[in-house]
Amino acid sequence: MITAIIIAAVVVLLVGWAIATYNSLVTQRNNCKEAFSTMDVYLKKRFDLIPNLVATVKGYAKHESETLEKVIAARNSGMHTTNAEKLEDEKAITGAVRQIFALSESYPELKANTNFQDLQSQLKSIEEDIANSRKYYNGVVKIYNTKIQTIPTNIIAKFGHFEEQAMFQVDDASERKNVKVEF
Repeated sequence: MITAIIIAAVVVLLVGWAIATYNSLVTQRNNCKEAFSTMDVYLKKRFDLIPNLVATVKGYAKHESETLEKVIAARNSGMHTTNAEKLEDEKAITGAVRQIFALSESYPELKANTNFQDLQSQLKSIEEDIANSRKYYNGVVKIYNTKIQTIPTNIIAKFGHFEEQAMFQVDDASERKNVKVEF
């Protein structure tokens, strides 16, 4: 009789632990989704700002159409659905925006344009928000990935089909170097 009670208690504890672990993993996975969505909001704000920036630059740099076409192409390619594809698109857009700012160095009258200065200021603010949201996203993903990879939680993660999430990282070594930014 006592053995049956002990076995029942152990089973109840194991089932309780499994349910709590599963719920914890669901919470962490949802935190990852929320963190990515936050980053996505800022990327969308930048995405919407780019046409205004390109239009302003076009007026001053008509013969720089190749650079502007790259920016537009990078912006228009941002229609992917998976997080990994969105992260790749984001990297392309970041590079394209850098090209616009580099282009502005060749045109002092463009740098002096108040509309361009305002757009640069907005973009700078959005870039700071994107950087902060990347840090938050990577922090949440690190916690989640660690949780699904460690024993004994990995057992529940495997049965619950909890997949490892990709962290945002810089693939291009040149992007890790210090950048001189002048407005």
